[in-house]
Amino acid sequence: MQNKMELKINGKDYVLDVEPTMTLLELIRDRLGLTGAKDACGEGVCGACTVIMDGKAVNSCLVLAREAQGSEIITIEGLGKGSELDPLQEAFIQHGAVHCGYCMPGMILTAKALLDENPHPTTEQIKEAISGNICRCNGYVEIIEAIQLAANKEATE
Repeated sequence: MQNKMELKINGKDYVLDVEPTMTLLELIRDRLGLTGAKDACGEGVCGACTVIMDGKAVNSCLVLAREAQGSEIITIEGLGKGSELDPLQEAFIQHGAVHCGYCMPGMILTAKALLDENPHPTTEQIKEAISGNICRCNGYVEIIEAIQLAANKEATE
């Protein structure tokens, strides 16, 4: 049995039929081909599948697609404007915070949700916000500094 649902992803409206057990991650990756969110742990532990749903960072592997009915979703593919990167993406590149890239979409979206809610977070608030995102190949120092750099750029613009 499929359920029809409506949602907005990266500014585009969708009306889709979804299986009752389909996760938001499966919908985004498998149905829509937006592969920035990664299927890693499947248990909401690593943060690789993070997307922004109605302004909050969520693990899309734990959200049933039908729970996103009427929601607005942002994936890493929708963060920048065309070929122009979001300032947060630029800060990650400038600060050398991107290594293999596997965790980066989720890490950046978690940071984006944080900065949207709190434009001037402390180091401790940044650490707390990204605590659900595991980076397997980089220390977190560069990531934290990149988020601070993006926050400072936003403050001066």
